[in-house]
Amino acid sequence: MRSIAMERIGRQRTDIVSGLRDGIPIALGYFAVAFSLGIIAKKAGITAALGFVSSFFTRASAGEYGVYTLVAINASYVELIAMCLVANLRYMLMSAALSQKIAPATSWFHRVLMACCITDEVFGISVSRKGYTPPAYTYSAALISTVFWASGCAAGIVAGGMLPAAIVSALSVALYGMFLAIIMPPAREDRNVLYAMIACVVLSGGCSIAPVVSEWGSGTRTIVLTVVISAVAAWLKPVNLSEDGEA
Repeated sequence: MRSIAMERIGRQRTDIVSGLRDGIPIALGYFAVAFSLGIIAKKAGITAALGFVSSFFTRASAGEYGVYTLVAINASYVELIAMCLVANLRYMLMSAALSQKIAPATSWFHRVLMACCITDEVFGISVSRKGYTPPAYTYSAALISTVFWASGCAAGIVAGGMLPAAIVSALSVALYGMFLAIIMPPAREDRNVLYAMIACVVLSGGCSIAPVVSEWGSGTRTIVLTVVISAVAAWLKPVNLSEDGEA
């Protein structure tokens, strides 16, 4: 019994170390992007402490940008909540997808907490793991990236507008490069993933100029495209998992 407990502790320790290792590049990219958000928050009159707390629990660039912009014009709480729901609704879809990578014996508490840890990049590294994704891995990756994200926002607020906008924009490119690094390896291994990525790019560009659809908000278009493309891909090329959880 003692050996089983020690083995479980050792496995959790390995998952934590792996999560921290994979979360460090995300954290560095987050700090740069959150720094620019902090400058926007500063213009809205938000303090560094409040910026840290709001970023720690939001962790969404589009959502925070919308909220800080609304705060700057003294928008109502209803408008702020609506903005967050629309901009961050995609995380509900990611939570549903990640639930398929969680071991069946995992408690509902860990499932809910893992869903709360999701960001675009943490979701990417969590679903790309072989087999089931252990909660400890997602927790540790989310923790280090969230601390850097919140710290970047607070640092941006403190710095204000001292840094030139060109430098901040250049630093922000690192996040998109990192996200490409997450999705490109699976695309090389599986042509179906590559086809889905190409469909996303083509349809996203087409919807941005198509009649009627182009008038929708970018968040709404993203949600609709995500549902349609993922549903078609799952229907045409379903992923079969073996008993040990590996694809």
